[in-house]
Amino acid sequence: MANIQAPGIEEIAGSVPFQKDAIIQKEYGRFLEDFVDGDLYVHPRAFTISHSFAQEYATTFHEAAPLFLSAPYAKAHGFNDMLVSPLLVFNIALSLGVQNNSEKAMANLGYYDVTFLKPVYPGDTLRSRTKVLSKKARGGDKPGIVHVRTICTNQNGQPVLQYERKIMVPPRGDRPASSSNIASTPDATFPEQSKPVIELPELPTLNRDVIEHTGRNTYFEDFAAGQIYVHRNMRTISDEHMPWTYRVGNTHPLHYDRLYSKAQSGPMSGEPIVYGGLVFGWLAGLASRDTAENMLWDLGYTEGYHTQPAFAGDTVGSISRILKTEDGPIPGTGIVHIQLIGVKNMLTMEAVQKFGEDLFIKENNKKDLGKEKIPEKIFEIERKLLIKKRP
Repeated sequence: MANIQAPGIEEIAGSVPFQKDAIIQKEYGRFLEDFVDGDLYVHPRAFTISHSFAQEYATTFHEAAPLFLSAPYAKAHGFNDMLVSPLLVFNIALSLGVQNNSEKAMANLGYYDVTFLKPVYPGDTLRSRTKVLSKKARGGDKPGIVHVRTICTNQNGQPVLQYERKIMVPPRGDRPASSSNIASTPDATFPEQSKPVIELPELPTLNRDVIEHTGRNTYFEDFAAGQIYVHRNMRTISDEHMPWTYRVGNTHPLHYDRLYSKAQSGPMSGEPIVYGGLVFGWLAGLASRDTAENMLWDLGYTEGYHTQPAFAGDTVGSISRILKTEDGPIPGTGIVHIQLIGVKNMLTMEAVQKFGEDLFIKENNKKDLGKEKIPEKIFEIERKLLIKKRP
């Protein structure tokens, strides 16, 4: 530890002349032209997840699985400690990459092949890095599509999450290039897995006290293809979404800067839009009491789309449709494949009764089917859960 003499701070502002030609305003984020196939960005900053932050996320976002709430419960299942919610890991990994990937983006077009590879515990530190898989320009002033893969690693450099997403990015036009972007780092490691392997403990024999931490009808045997769970509890989103956006590290001003959001054109103009990763977290959490209470692991997500934006004051809710069940890779477990749907400002049961089958059809497919899109539907994704069988 170095000891230095405190220098003191004298007032000198009045004696330093104003220089209009020395004004600096840094720009962050990439326009379409700034992306190159194969580029690799090692994102700045790292997040150490404290125990209190992990539990605050789990409770704020309605997680019902005791793995994210109780250290003794998680340890009884073979883990080292209480687990950090996978969607908190996802939100931090995505948000750390916003400065390089999507701070100039107009929209997040989709999540694909989201795989949680290794447990994350309180005290772990996460970093994120991204590879550009492809860029598709559409010519003129039309926005293009950038397809990226992101890897999140812990303090030991071990991958804990791998996912892809597609982003709608505008061309630069006559605007200057961003001066503060992190350059591509072609010699950096990028530990992607073409066939991801998940690291999990074996399922131990559980005592009665541990078993009684959860309900009786959320085991693997309780799920069957075709079931539709209409989750009763909904959630009104307040202005809390703005501090939560930068709590997970997201730097896109569309989500917390009213002057910025009101200056946008088209449907993005107006109040700050709730960062989609938070909407995703609330919808998954609202579904968890009925579907994920007895989960052992969140196996991942794909084909995830935010079909309408959410704003402060909106009330959101979830609906889960069971697509398939099969035996799991660990004795005493099974895999449940689920379609998760999010709606806003309409009771979930009312949405199912009003829209029926159309609620579960992908919004982007409806034009070809001669169907209207549903304005109250805000999210759609498929997921797989590894769930315990009844002891």
